[in-house]
Amino acid sequence: MESSASNTAGTFYGVGVGPGDPELLTVKAINAIKKVDVIIAPKTEKKEGSVALSIAKPYLRSDVEIVYQTFPMVKGFEDFHKIFENNKREIIKFLNDGKDVAFLTLGDPMFFSTYIYIFRLLKDCGIKIKTIAGVPSFLAIASYIGLPLCYGNDIMTVIPATAERDLIIGAIRNSDVAVLMKVYKNFEEVVDILEKENMSEEAVLVSRCGLEDEKIIKNVIDHKLEEINYLSTVLTRKKRH
Repeated sequence: MESSASNTAGTFYGVGVGPGDPELLTVKAINAIKKVDVIIAPKTEKKEGSVALSIAKPYLRSDVEIVYQTFPMVKGFEDFHKIFENNKREIIKFLNDGKDVAFLTLGDPMFFSTYIYIFRLLKDCGIKIKTIAGVPSFLAIASYIGLPLCYGNDIMTVIPATAERDLIIGAIRNSDVAVLMKVYKNFEEVVDILEKENMSEEAVLVSRCGLEDEKIIKNVIDHKLEEINYLSTVLTRKKRH
């Protein structure tokens, strides 16, 4: 996706780096990473470093400038407007200096990503923006573990586990296939819901797919009390007879 052209010399790239495996970056993403002058590496307040940056590391130029920007883990950015505005101003300064800037984000830039927050702030500023798609984690997981997600007339729903319990249950009941993301905070509750709705038997949880410390759990009921990593996704389907 490309926004309208601007008077600034620099171009802002939103680059999806996929779920973890550096080989899952698209050629277009790699080309953008190699050409830019500045890499924006998002991180949370609680953690040092950036997972997105570590995934893109094999493709970074030795002279590229790396800038870490902190983004709070929030549903919206109204309560942290000042932080986002500061990040926006820093990016615009680079662009006004004639530098191309790439903002790295896990998975796909337009799907539950940090990039969306900064994109919304920049898209009406007359800046040239190019958004480069990435492989979403749940699709990478399905291929990695050999689990066909949808076929025939299957209806699949992607559900944030941070949603209200009733909404999660309603979505599951109206789906043949369910993808549950952001399960790290309430994994036990998610498993209980799946068990009650007869979808726990087919459920598979994958944490940090494609990274060195990835974890695959097929019997989620036996593991529901375990602490789950932030980068965890559950795939499940109604059992076919």
